[in-house]
Amino acid sequence: MFKGFKNFVMRGDIVTVAVGLIIALALSTLIKAFTDSVINPIIASAQGGHAFGLGWQLGRTGNKATYLDLGSFISAAIYFVIFMAVVYFLIVVPYRHVQARRGVTVFSEPLPVRTCPACLSEDVPTAATRCRYCCTDLPPVGTMPHH
Repeated sequence: MFKGFKNFVMRGDIVTVAVGLIIALALSTLIKAFTDSVINPIIASAQGGHAFGLGWQLGRTGNKATYLDLGSFISAAIYFVIFMAVVYFLIVVPYRHVQARRGVTVFSEPLPVRTCPACLSEDVPTAATRCRYCCTDLPPVGTMPHH
């Protein structure tokens, strides 16, 4: 039982995913510190003298539970954009380049598809000559009837 678990954990793709998650967690922590220490004070200063940040007090003055904090939402959106950009440019782009040098295509554009006239499946590859779902022979590309 433990040998099977060890084999599962030590598979290359599991280790790759684990390393990717660790890198993402480290990047997330770094970007969160940036948004908390740099972006949040800038957003809060836009409100003026309020201590909570950019937003409106909906209830009793000074009650943080009833404070509509728009600044935190803006900060979270900025965090998300920065995080996704960092992941894309520091992980996805280099990984795509390394895999391309190995002859493997990853994260490519999806292939064009068409709809099967018999079963109406919408994800049949354009170059297919037979539907993968109902096995209907498909006419060559360009001769499909248009509705």
